[in-house]
Amino acid sequence: MSAGKSYFFIGIGGSGMMPLAMILAGQGATVAGSDRSLDQARLPAKFDQLRKLGIALFPQDGSGITSADQIVIASAAIEPTVPDMVAAAQVGATQMSRAELLSALFNAAPQAIGVAGTSGKSTVTGMIGWMLHALGRDPTVMNGAVMKNFAAPDVPFASSLVGAGDLFVSEVDESDGSIALYQPAVAVLNNVSLDHKSLDELRALFADFIGRAGHAIVNIDNPDAEALAAALPPERVTTFSIERAADLQAIFIEEAPFGVDFIVTQDDLIVEVALQVPGRHNVANALAAIGAVRAAGVSLHEAAAALSGFTGLRRRFDLVGRANDIAVIDDFGHNPDKIGATLDTLHAFPGRLLILFQPHGYGPLKVMRRELVTSLVERMGAEDVLVLPDPVYHGGTVNREVTSADIIADIAAAGRQAHHIAARDQAAAFLVDQARPGDRIIVMGARDDTLSQLAADMLGTLASRG
Repeated sequence: MSAGKSYFFIGIGGSGMMPLAMILAGQGATVAGSDRSLDQARLPAKFDQLRKLGIALFPQDGSGITSADQIVIASAAIEPTVPDMVAAAQVGATQMSRAELLSALFNAAPQAIGVAGTSGKSTVTGMIGWMLHALGRDPTVMNGAVMKNFAAPDVPFASSLVGAGDLFVSEVDESDGSIALYQPAVAVLNNVSLDHKSLDELRALFADFIGRAGHAIVNIDNPDAEALAAALPPERVTTFSIERAADLQAIFIEEAPFGVDFIVTQDDLIVEVALQVPGRHNVANALAAIGAVRAAGVSLHEAAAALSGFTGLRRRFDLVGRANDIAVIDDFGHNPDKIGATLDTLHAFPGRLLILFQPHGYGPLKVMRRELVTSLVERMGAEDVLVLPDPVYHGGTVNREVTSADIIADIAAAGRQAHHIAARDQAAAFLVDQARPGDRIIVMGARDDTLSQLAADMLGTLASRG
């Protein structure tokens, strides 16, 4: 559906925009775009990769949008006053949201697998994509994170895969309600928990999503997800659990610092699985992914063998390196569940945690304040140290009713070591100065690709201490 068409992406470097642009370019479309980060000379490697794919890049000044034949795709962060948006209106170009375009590609696929839930979407999508690729099914994969299995020196931002098979695998977003646009053959529901919307809104969106699917894969360890699954005909649902009996169940879980082994059971089948990513939450993610590929016709033994080769995602419990017996980990944790899962995984093994968490916006802080504080207070040890800089901000108008300082005050009042240091570089320097052998430094946050560079810089400073 995309070959021969011309697309222009406003905000093409975004984590949800870049892989979609790469898929279209791989399918034969003419693709161009602009980005605020490009104008600011941030993350040049990302834009170099786009250019290598034949994607033309323009300043975000309207100069790249010149024809009514262009289809203009704008990310959610783009305001109507941005010059590219003004130019699109002036030339009469068709305008689409990212979700409208992605859902059109997804729904046109002969066999579409959609991955939903508040947490774990990108990891499950990466696991499914890798298994199908390794087994020769040649899927197209749309992910919001870089999949290490497909990354290479000349393709550092491998957040998509263009295949010639019938399968289209994508994570789908509930934060803006666009999940309602997708018509999955197979729907995965990892969990239902607080993030961008109220729980009542989330329950309704996820219920409709799995209700439209030919088959649903649902985590019954999550009470809300279990309730939604119970409303569907049993023959249209595969349940999974790491806690109790389910269609797919994990037993004999053995954790290691950067991996986890377990046994998966389904009916009378029992198969060993060895993951190269750590934590009980990744066991649950693996069950979700196995359920999805099973619904696509893959045997349990084939799935387990392929999954052992999955090397993870960048910024998902990503070990940046070690220096002077101090580990630096880069992680996408930004809501209570994600942060809790990462801290639980780390606390399964000895060592103090030094946590730098950059909130991904003022709005989410307001929505998640109570749950975020509770998650951090309950997961932090007495010796752990938390630092919050100000939230990520890329311009535009924003309500700053709840700030990082408010979150820190709540956490400190509960007896944890917590500090608000507004400037991110100063927050990082504070933690590096505090670090001693045996510590783990964790850099956490979303919507800001430069956090990975911050983590690398922190490791470099640690190494330079000799």
